[in-house]
Order: sequence, then structure tokens, then C-alpha cells
Amino acid sequence: MTSRETLLAQTFVDVSDTLVADFDVVDFLAVLAERCVEFLDVSEAGLMLADASGGLRVAASSSQTMNLLELFELQHSDGPCVECYRTKAPVREEDLHKATGRWPVFAPEAVTVGFTSAYALPMRLRDQVIGSLNLLRAKPGGLDDDDLLIAQALADVATIGILQHRAASEQRLISEQLQFALNSRIVIEQAKGVLSASADLDMDAAFQAMRQYARNHNQRLTDVAGGIADGSLAASTVLG
Repeated sequence: MTSRETLLAQTFVDVSDTLVADFDVVDFLAVLAERCVEFLDVSEAGLMLADASGGLRVAASSSQTMNLLELFELQHSDGPCVECYRTKAPVREEDLHKATGRWPVFAPEAVTVGFTSAYALPMRLRDQVIGSLNLLRAKPGGLDDDDLLIAQALADVATIGILQHRAASEQRLISEQLQFALNSRIVIEQAKGVLSASADLDMDAAFQAMRQYARNHNQRLTDVAGGIADGSLAASTVLG
């Protein structure tokens, strides 16, 4: 197996790490950008991801030069990554000198900093597009079909890794919220018992009194319950 094939195989193996609790998605994307330059006949690579509002943001760059050019592209909403994300289709431009009609702002800037061709591939899983992979070349000529296939595979790897990480994070958040709700319920029941015993109230009345106090004082119900349960908030204060 060649060194290129070994690195490519390792990149795909690295995706499994996205399910680990302390997975570093920023480092993962930075490695992918660097691997693109190692694997492919390109000079620079970068990844852009959509934020919660649907706007693109720079997620990783193979160099500071690439980072600045990607920021420039986003600032002017003009360039291969922006077009790729908007159309959800691969973008190919083999001569940036002739691309001023297509990208009137980006193309001259890219040429100025030394690039001659640009490619962008959608980061897509089925119908969901979460960003795009940007590839730039400093030497004449286009990428061959094999490199484009590998580039799309890397974009797919990045997409799967990010979506797995998001799913795992969301699942952990849901689990944490569920556990918090269960723990809170125990504290609330304890607080209801304290109020009920102190004023000879039934449990429903105790709960209503506690909830009313929380609302009147702009506090969370769980915080009020916790105070009653641990004695830092007197039952007489809550009951008025």
C-alpha cells in the first residue's frame, strides 16, 4: 500500500473517533484540510460549514493564505464555495484568469495571491448539505477524475463525521436534560413534603404555593425547590 493510500485509509478510520465524547471536531477538520493537500494535486484546501442560520463560516484552512481568501470569499459572497453551497452541486473552474464574469470579486483576488484554478465540492449526505470543500491550485491544468473522486470522498467523510458528532452531542444533551428533569422532580417532591408538613397542606396545594413563589420572584421552580429542600429557603417565606 502506498503512503497516499495509507493516509487515505487512516482518514476514513479517523471518522470513527467522532463518536468519542471528547472528540475535537476543529482538529478533525483541520487534519482533513491538510490531508487534501497531501492526497491531491492541489495547493490549498479549506472547508466552510453552515451555521444555525444557514450562513457559511470558515471551518478549516490548510494555511493562513487560504483562510484569508476564504474569509474574503464570504465577505463578498462571491466564489466557488459560496456557489457550491448555494447550488448544492460541484463547482469547477480551471482558469481563474477567465472567471471574472463568474466571480467578479473572488477570481481577481485569487489570481493575485497566486492561484490559477478552483474547485468546490458539496459536503452532503443525501439531501442535507452542511457546507463545501474548497480546493485551489497554483499551477496550470485541472484536477484529474481520480483526484476529484478522492476529494468528494473526503468531503463525504467530513460530512459524516460532523453529522455523527452533532448527533452524539444532541443525544448527550437530551440525556443530560432528561436526567436533570428526573433529578429536579425528586427535589420538587422533597420540597412539597417540607411545605406540606410545615403548614398542614396537601401536596397539590404545596406545589401550587411553591410554583407561585417562583413566579412572583422570577426564579426557576427547581431553584426554589432546592432551597426549600436544603433549608436555605424557609417554608414560611414561601408560604408568606
